[in-house]
Amino acid sequence: MFEIRIICDDHDADRIKTALAEVFDTGPPRLYPARDTRRTHLYITADHRPTTTESE
Repeated sequence: MFEIRIICDDHDADRIKTALAEVFDTGPPRLYPARDTRRTHLYITADHRPTTTESE
């Protein structure tokens, strides 16, 4: 398990959350305003998805 930390424009946060959830198993995102109030600090706990192997 690991944490992804991103500073992004406010309007990009939803797109980034969705893209990461498609690739990783993610927990609930935590959003905090940046000091400049135009950007957002986005924290997401994530884990690699288990790889599936096909049986022969």
